[in-house]
Parts: sequence; structure tokens; C-alpha cells
Amino acid sequence: MSALLPVYEREIVLVRGKGARLYDKEGRIYLDFAAGIAVNGLGYGDRKVLKAIRDQAGKLIHVSNLFHTEPGSELAARLVGLAFPGKVFFCNSGTEAFEAAMKFARRIGKAQGRTEYVCFERAFHGRTMGALSATWNPKYREPFEPLVPGVRFVPWNDLAAVREAVGDKTAAVMIEPVQGEAGIRVAEAGFLQGIAAIARERGALLVCDEVQCGLGRTGRMFGYEHAGITPDILTLAKPLGGGLPLGAVLLREELAGHIQVGDHGSTFGGNPVAAAAALAVLDRLTAPKFLPKVNAKATFLRRGLNLIARRYPAVKQVRSLGLMVGIELEASALPVVKALREKGILVTRAGDNVVRLLPPLVVKRKDIRRLLEALDEVLATGAGAAPKAPAPAVAVEGGSGGAVA
Repeated sequence: MSALLPVYEREIVLVRGKGARLYDKEGRIYLDFAAGIAVNGLGYGDRKVLKAIRDQAGKLIHVSNLFHTEPGSELAARLVGLAFPGKVFFCNSGTEAFEAAMKFARRIGKAQGRTEYVCFERAFHGRTMGALSATWNPKYREPFEPLVPGVRFVPWNDLAAVREAVGDKTAAVMIEPVQGEAGIRVAEAGFLQGIAAIARERGALLVCDEVQCGLGRTGRMFGYEHAGITPDILTLAKPLGGGLPLGAVLLREELAGHIQVGDHGSTFGGNPVAAAAALAVLDRLTAPKFLPKVNAKATFLRRGLNLIARRYPAVKQVRSLGLMVGIELEASALPVVKALREKGILVTRAGDNVVRLLPPLVVKRKDIRRLLEALDEVLATGAGAAPKAPAPAVAVEGGSGGAVA
């Protein structure tokens, strides 16, 4: 029996990976369309990331944030150069990044009485207490209530509801440009533009949580770019460290002065090894042909999924932006996830009835073809379809005078 606390369902033991493939301890090979839940954007064993980790580990692994390090300082400069002029706080995970964003927004607005947050139905921002307070699903929230007060949820893609909710006490409107755990729900460009305008008009901050959708996943460096907006605060994590724990919060330059020494901290955040790995990740993501290739593969995958959706009524909807894909089914997605695993393909669920595809951004077209073929075969068995209602009993005269269905 495992000594691990059973907060996850685990069935296989993975021992190594290469490219978009993973290997278990029995030697079985899996094609990975989960990428460690969007962490392994460059797949497994990227040579430049590995070299950066090895080189930095031989020099300096940890000194705390009481001191500058060259990789951390360089990474902060690279991030603001890619996003917007500002300052960066480093932490270790997405939920930590979101917690910091909540604190910073309240710190900035508190003098004006701005201590509340507007968030969205189906949002998922993390499992620590602050982030959980901004997470909508009662399944995650209720066992840990009471949570942080002052969070209001409004419907997705509903600007009128946002306009009604944002007021004089609102510190920030906090949104995922693509909701990941909710089943890949893409915010309409007009919705994001409208939120940005409402926040600006009413003196609230706009926080974009791009822990899952940021850093190339949607085919742009950041998800908010699809709407042509710029947030006040941006949270990043998952793929940033190349598989090592690393999160980041970016604040616009004119806001950063509100945050003082001692307002927040992290012992390990932005440690030199993780920062060195992140610099190698950014080198790959910013290469001239990298994101165009992501978009081309995303188009190829979506076209294949659209063909499958037309063949199988069990597929209610396909939603995607870049290589972030949700396949909504009539019934539970679990049988589909398990059947694909039996065929050597790893995918995850997002909610009960959505198959989520988050392949490494370096996935090859031949791997996408294999996924499409396997999914076609699985759906052909009836997996993911709602159970058919039993035919109504029909009374027929029997020899004994009884009714036979």
C-alpha cells in the first residue's frame, strides 16, 4: 500500500519520458496528450532545458529571495519584455501565483476600500484557501468552508452581469481567458474587451489567470493577446519551469510601487535552477517558427476532431484554442479516458463529461493522427454515449392471458 495520501487516483507508475512519450515500470509506452496537466509544454527530455538545469545545479541551487541571482533577474526581465512593462514576483505553483495576485490586488485597492473580487462561474484558480475561494465548483469549496469572504461569481460570457457586479468595493476582476478545469471554455474576445473596459472605468484591476492557458498553449504567448487587451496583473506557472515548480505574477509598472518590502514572500520562488530552466523554455517558445507550428498542429487536430464529432452523436461539442482542447460528451468521459489508456494514450478529464487534450506543444502530426484514430475506435464502441432509454413495455396477448414485454 502506498504511503502517499490518497488525494489522487493513481494506477500506473511512470519511470521515464522522451518527447511526447512516457514509459511505465513494465516498459509500456504511452503517447502523452496530458503533458503533466499542461506543464510539459516541451515534452520530456528537451536537451536545452536539461542542459540549463545541469549547468545551473552545478553552480548554485538555492540562496532564498534575500539575495539576487542571475537566472532569476534575467527571467523577470524576459517575462516583462514578452508581456508588458512591469515587475515580477516568483513563487512555486499556479495556486501560489493566484494567491499572490489576490493579495496584491487587495493591497493596491485597500486604501480606497477595494477588498472584494469578481470571479466567474466554473472558474478554477487553485486549491489553497484564497484561490479556492475564487473557485466556483461547490465540490471543491464546500468541504473547506468558510472561505475567504468577498468573492462574487458571475456567469461566463455575460457582460451585463459583470457590469452589475463590479462596484466601488471591487479590487479586481479575475478571469481565466480559457477556463481549463471547466472543460476548455474560451472567453469571447468581446467579453474580455468588455471586462477590461468595465474594470478600467470603475477603478478595478483586471487579473488574467494564465496558469494553464499561458506560454504558447493557445497558439499565442499569452491567452489575453487573442482579445487585444493587456491585464493589470498576470499569473503564470505550469509550463514556465519546464517541469520544475515555478510560478510568476506580473504587475504593471505603475502598480508595482504599491507593494512594499514584507508584503509578500516565498522561500523557494524563482530559485536559480527553476529560473534557468524557464529561460531555456522561453528560448524555445520565442523561436520564430515555434508558435506558427503550434497553430498549424492545432488546426490539424481540430479538423480531425470535427470530423469525429460529426460521426458520433455522443460528442456534444468540441471546444478549443490552440492545443487546449475539450471534447464534451453526452455521458461520463471516464470510460473514454480509460479506453484510450488501454490503447496507450494518456488524456485527462475536465469535469465529469469532458475529455481534455493538452499535448506537449512539440507533439508531432503522426501522434495527432494516432490519437484521432484511437478516439474514433473508442467512440465506435459506444463509450461516452448516454445510455439509451429502455423501450416502453408493450402489452401482448400471451397464452396464459398475461402481458409479455
